[in-house]
Amino acid sequence: MLPPDLPGTLSVSVPGVLEHRPDEVLPLASVGKLLLLTEVAHGLTCGGPNGGGPGGGRLDAAEPVDLLDEDHCGGSGLLTRLSVGRLTIADLATLTAAVSDNTATNALIRRVGLSRVNTRAEALGLVHTRVLDRIREPRLPEHPPTFAVGTAAELSALAGRIAADEPWARLLLGWMAGCGDRAMVPALIPHDTEDATVRDVPSPSLWVANKTGTDEGVRCDVGVVRGARQVCYAVLARCAPGDEFAMVRAMRAVGARIATAAAG
Repeated sequence: MLPPDLPGTLSVSVPGVLEHRPDEVLPLASVGKLLLLTEVAHGLTCGGPNGGGPGGGRLDAAEPVDLLDEDHCGGSGLLTRLSVGRLTIADLATLTAAVSDNTATNALIRRVGLSRVNTRAEALGLVHTRVLDRIREPRLPEHPPTFAVGTAAELSALAGRIAADEPWARLLLGWMAGCGDRAMVPALIPHDTEDATVRDVPSPSLWVANKTGTDEGVRCDVGVVRGARQVCYAVLARCAPGDEFAMVRAMRAVGARIATAAAG
């Protein structure tokens, strides 16, 4: 059971396990980067000049992308502390997934384009889940109010697509397996946090691939858990600043339910 006295809104979609306000549109913080990574993965793996569909043209993993002053952004990531001026598309995607690097994200958005990202989201059946802007620190009144918005129902469905055995999905699942933040939903899921090798189902032990988002008053986590069975999830939380940890504890309780379900 979810705690009855949560100090905010918790939206949960774990198909076959738990649903709670799954259709509420909420800010996603860095979970919105999953949409960007989805389009990049499509562009890297799908053949043809149009990148295999409605998103856009083929991408080359080894293509170098210069980091411009406009890309640099504080918050999560490492690039603002490193003397790196150019990275490949593949390296930028890896940094975006593993450490949620904001500068890498902005460079990829500039290279790929928001329209292409959202076109891919629409093609995958996402109606309310969109990236609205680049990452900004700080976000000012003249900017879109948040980086991305979406619903737990749509994001758990996206996790299910990512867990499918398609080339783009397997690439993206591998990026998510390297995520360094397991403090939310996976915290009570017994797994090896350093196991970034994509596991098949059934698996002798539990395995997690995920993407998180953290902002003031926002905590989000979307992922895939594999064990005796596969469980895909999306948990989104919004609250007043200062109440985030109470929401995280509720997210961890959902993770415990997921662990039981995935263990079979």
